[in-house]
Amino acid sequence: MSGSRLPWVRPLVALVIGAVFFIPLYIALINVFKASGQVARDTMSLPDPPTLDNLTRVLTDPGSLFWPSLRTSVVVTSLSIVILTLLSAMLGHYLARHTRWWSRAVMVLLLCGLMIPPQVILIPVTQVLKSLGLMSTLQGLILFNVGYYVPFGVFVFSGFMKGIPRELEEAAAIDGATRWQTFWRVVFPLLRPATASVLIFLGVWIWNDFLNPLIIYGPREGTTIMTGVYKSLGQYAADFGGMFALMFLATLPILVFYLLLQKQFVKGLTGGATKG
Repeated sequence: MSGSRLPWVRPLVALVIGAVFFIPLYIALINVFKASGQVARDTMSLPDPPTLDNLTRVLTDPGSLFWPSLRTSVVVTSLSIVILTLLSAMLGHYLARHTRWWSRAVMVLLLCGLMIPPQVILIPVTQVLKSLGLMSTLQGLILFNVGYYVPFGVFVFSGFMKGIPRELEEAAAIDGATRWQTFWRVVFPLLRPATASVLIFLGVWIWNDFLNPLIIYGPREGTTIMTGVYKSLGQYAADFGGMFALMFLATLPILVFYLLLQKQFVKGLTGGATKG
């Protein structure tokens, strides 16, 4: 009743909330194209005149950490999300198709892993990686990402599997397909929405991760994009325009990645939510 009497309330609330979330994005974006002196004088004003010097300096400076950090982040994020997607899809399918008590126990155990912050287990993880000789290596960082984030992938894929009829797999088995062939040729192509959701979520989390690469990979071996931004703060301490340009470039690859997969994103999140 109150909503019909005041139809302008919801749009107004949405506008206010949208403006609050947009202000940091506005500040970050406009200061990329302003001279450092102008950024220091007035952070909120529009660039006058706009300049690309900040971006050019970050991209071409021989001492810039942007390109080495970008390469490391691309390698770590790409390998981590590919391995995570494949393992999570297979395990999620297996647990969704088995209703025995032990499969439910495994699912509960995996879901418990989602409740543990990575900072809590960071010290035990470093001890394990040291014993395996994987500390301060990309392999160790990727292994940590796979071990920590696989419960989320299994949760998404197993929920989405509830919307895929078993009859498709039974028909493939009648036609002579093995379980391996059935999964990869019949089931996995139908998991595109769930795959997009897992790739986006895990890609953003791993790309934006700061503490784990700093501790596990170590600053002496190299930097990911977020640790590179942190190490560059001293370099750009008096160059506010360069600092904003570096942060803008650090977010650009993962933003493009999200835009490429956004069509399947919401469908993957809601898949299986009302099934079984």
